[in-house]
Amino acid sequence: MTRKTVRIAMNGVTGRMGYRQHLVRSILALREQGGLDLGDGTTLWPEPVLVGRREHALRALAERHDLEHWSTDLDTVLADDSVDIYFDAQVTSAREEALRQAIAAGKHLYTEKPTATGLDGALELARLANAAGVKHGVVQDKLFLPGLLKLKRLIDGGFFGRILSVRGEFGYWVFEGDWQEAQRPSWNYRAQDGGGIVVDMFPHWEYVLHELFGQVRTVQALTATHIPQRWDERGKPYDATADDAAYGIFELDGGVVAQFNSSWAVRVNRDELVEFQVDGTEGSAVAGLRDCRVQHRATTPKPVWNPDLPVTESFRDQWQEVPDNQDGADGFGNGFKAQWELFLRHVYADAPYRWDLLAGARGVQLAELGLRSSAEGRRLDVPELTL
Repeated sequence: MTRKTVRIAMNGVTGRMGYRQHLVRSILALREQGGLDLGDGTTLWPEPVLVGRREHALRALAERHDLEHWSTDLDTVLADDSVDIYFDAQVTSAREEALRQAIAAGKHLYTEKPTATGLDGALELARLANAAGVKHGVVQDKLFLPGLLKLKRLIDGGFFGRILSVRGEFGYWVFEGDWQEAQRPSWNYRAQDGGGIVVDMFPHWEYVLHELFGQVRTVQALTATHIPQRWDERGKPYDATADDAAYGIFELDGGVVAQFNSSWAVRVNRDELVEFQVDGTEGSAVAGLRDCRVQHRATTPKPVWNPDLPVTESFRDQWQEVPDNQDGADGFGNGFKAQWELFLRHVYADAPYRWDLLAGARGVQLAELGLRSSAEGRRLDVPELTL
């Protein structure tokens, strides 16, 4: 067995998502399992090079995980020929320029989304990467959630018959930061810093809908800033200029209608923080992060509307759980790690990988059109993107 060291510049891993999901639960988890076996006698050994602006935070992470390489100088890291891959989990406003630098340096790219602050920039990144001949991928993690993998299994098996509609509910209450610390960074609520729930979540909804149900053809959205004032990490009040809630209706190929409510100002009365209900002629399903419940046409009860009598049945009990049926000690495993493995196989074994910068641009496009739809108060077509 040959071991090949793969040096990955990881920019933005001092943030919550970059640190927990990408560094710890993906790259370091791959090292803990002995690397990634390519199946041809080669094992990839990922060697992270931590990159960021805060020296003390990088040093602390490196010491905590016994990592040798870190730097606050992105230019120097990108100039290092031993670095093969550049990964970006920075704030959105800083991402596009860093990706351009990485492309110019000839690095393969793997990045969080949105890939840019606007559609023109996102498409230009895809064109530049293709022209440079580097491989590129965009994190589309929700496709790898156990709940959505079960949902895809149902779709592929024809469980739903003709799919009629999709309803998504996402969100939770993000504390304002005055008397209780906020769970999200303050820049998320400042439009001038690239914040907003549409920019954050519509790219997710685009690839979930595109991959599972059909391409998005129209969008009609209404956004809101329900909490107009918040308190930042230093306890200072600031004006929330970005949307913290969005209510969208999407028409898909084949006549499927999708509705998504996304909010950081909603208290949770669901089994999970995100749930997708799919209704079809032959059956329905409700999928969350991990679980998925179904109700087939043959077992659908016959509710009767009568507001004069109390409800005597538990509607939730009338649904059946979809089993995991997944081999391995960890079942479906971590979705972020699974996608990292696919991208590394794409780079080093030329395995197929379709979630590229053009796919990332579709997410930016939907967010841009969602904001415009809300501002103009009308439904907008979603043109098909090409390079």
